Amino acid sequence: MAEKMLKITLVKSPIGAVPKHRATVTAMGLTKMHKTVELPDNASTRGMIAKVGYMLKVEEA
Repeated sequence: MAEKMLKITLVKSPIGAVPKHRATVTAMGLTKMHKTVELPDNASTRGMIAKVGYMLKVEEA
């Protein structure tokens, strides 16, 4: 069975955010505003979303 995926879009600029939050957004592969990436729905991805969720829009793929 295929692993569930999440579509994650950067909707708020990380400029002015805490440096750790900027690093987390970059680690997720989000480099520009309104860029969307698909990441697996696992504990590490959910932890990143919990940390910087105020900058993201998350949907199930």
